[in-house]
Order: sequence, then C-alpha cells, then structure tokens
Amino acid sequence: MSTPIYIGYYFKIAPLQPAAEILIAELGYAGFESFVETENGVEAFIQKPTWYEGILDDIHILNSGEFEITYKTEEIEQVNWNEEWEKNFTPIIVDDICSVRAPFHKKPEVEYDIVIEPKMSFGTGHHETTHMMIQHLLKNDLKNKKVLDMGCGTGVLAILAEMKGAKPIDAIDIDNWCYQNTLENIERNHCSKITTYEGEASLLEGKKYDVVIANINRNILLDDIAVYAKTLNDQGVLLLSGFYKEDLEVITETCALNNLEFIENLERNNWIAACYKVK
Repeated sequence: MSTPIYIGYYFKIAPLQPAAEILIAELGYAGFESFVETENGVEAFIQKPTWYEGILDDIHILNSGEFEITYKTEEIEQVNWNEEWEKNFTPIIVDDICSVRAPFHKKPEVEYDIVIEPKMSFGTGHHETTHMMIQHLLKNDLKNKKVLDMGCGTGVLAILAEMKGAKPIDAIDIDNWCYQNTLENIERNHCSKITTYEGEASLLEGKKYDVVIANINRNILLDDIAVYAKTLNDQGVLLLSGFYKEDLEVITETCALNNLEFIENLERNNWIAACYKVK
C-alpha cells in the first residue's frame, strides 16, 4: 500500500498562546490529522484527498485581531508518519519516577511507565505544562481518589492518575481527535478506571471529585474555575496549568473568590502549574 500524499500548512503565530491551542482544535474539526507545535507556531497536515479549496474559511482564529497568524503550504509526497514520529519524539522521564514514551521506545526502569502515541500532537509530556502537571500528580496521594482530567488531550494525566490508584476517573475534552486519542491510549495502557467524554464544562453538572486537573489555557480556566470549584469535595484539590507566570495572580484571585486557597506552584520557562485546595 502506498503512503498517502499530505498537504502541509506551516503557521507562524504571535503571540503563540492561546492561539496555537485554538488553531489546532479548529483545524482538527476541519479534517487535519497531524500537528507539530513549534517555537513560533504550528505545523498541520491533512491528506490530499481530504483537502479542498477554502478549507481555512471556517478557521475563525485566523480572523482574530488579537493574534498575527501567517502561513505557507506545500504538498508532501510519501510521508512515512511512523518514521517522522520516531525521529521527532524522544521519551521523557519526570523526576526519575514517571516515563512517557512511544510504543517503539525501550521500557525504562521507573515506577510509572506511560505509553502513548499522540500522532505528533500535544500531550507527550515534553510541553512544560504537561511535565509540571505530572510532577504535581506524582506528589499527590491519589489512592481511591475520584479524579477529573479536564482537557485531557492524549489522556496522559488520567492514565497516570489511574496508575497511582485513583478511581473512578473522568477524562473530558471538547476536541473529537483528543477524545478518540485518549480512548486509544487508555487501551494501550490497560486502564479500566477511566471514562472518556467529548464535551465541555457543562458535562460536570452534578458531578463531584476529590482532584480536578485542568491543563487548558488562561481564558478557559478563568471562565470555568467556578464550575471546577463546585465539583470539588471537602479538602478537594485543583491543579491548573496552561498559563504564564504573569497570569498567576488573576488565576489565584479567581480561585480565592471560589473558596480555593493557593498551595504552591511550579514554573518552567515562564509556564505555571499551580495547586489549590478547598478552604
């Protein structure tokens, strides 16, 4: 069987976030199937038979006055995604305790070994926010805790939560690709305590959790912190990431308004992952 021909779009974005995340989500709806986040933008790929003139017409973020987004395209013949994936993804080890790797990587000697195949997208653990959220989860006692992974992406954080004894776990993402990829990675890691949903914060009505994980972006977090707080049990923990150091103050103020006290935060390259607890 011949390898399909792809159309590649190379976007430059300023400022990078949250535009890159929004762009990836909108392109996913349009039929793009592979993404690479770069230092200054996003590379997106779609199979040529799926592509059509005007495919970007409904990508609303491109018309936003808040961001400057430019792009160029090219046709890519005979891309072997397995080879590209293998060249571009190296395994990571967090605090010598948890590894995140692809199926073709050698299994390391660590306590928690997570195998994912995110098809060259986000949620591999390489991004600062995912890395720090893994660190937070490693420090927290999750045994028999009910956990929500909001904006689950590849499902890597929900998978780690199950490995640490959490149950039951809900994993939710608004993006269909993320929903499908989480299902694949749950099966790949032989998880049985995770239920995956496609949708947004409205799905949380009437639900209660001991730990809520939300690695999304500043604006969505600010909109939904009140919803997350309402779902938390007494002494519940809220772990937030996807925002920059300069946003920590407004995030913390919003949490305080919802009876959540700041415990601590981690920082990597100006990205923040913060921990809050029900007062």
